[in-house]
Amino acid sequence: MHEMAITQSVVDAVCEHAGGRRVHGIRLEVGALCAVVPDSMQFCFELVTEGTTAEGARLDIDVRPASGHCRGCGEDFVLADFILLCPCGSADVEVTAGQDILIRSMEVS
Repeated sequence: MHEMAITQSVVDAVCEHAGGRRVHGIRLEVGALCAVVPDSMQFCFELVTEGTTAEGARLDIDVRPASGHCRGCGEDFVLADFILLCPCGSADVEVTAGQDILIRSMEVS
């Protein structure tokens, strides 16, 4: 379960950035190709925030679709899954979005 390691890294970064202030909420943007299961991440979040300034905080996860660019025909398209094929049939595809996990915002006091 890689969600535990990812969630731990997010909580560590947020708590460090909060500088001792209480964290009330975190909003993440997760790319579809990261293979993160939001429910698993929510579960891990409750575990890794225990005893931190983020304990009891809300975690909002926005899953963003992946996209690619076909080097063969030049088309930009949404990737529905991990099979990197352009609608034209070419496998010469560059992934242009969907591989990132971003901390979009955090609410502190």
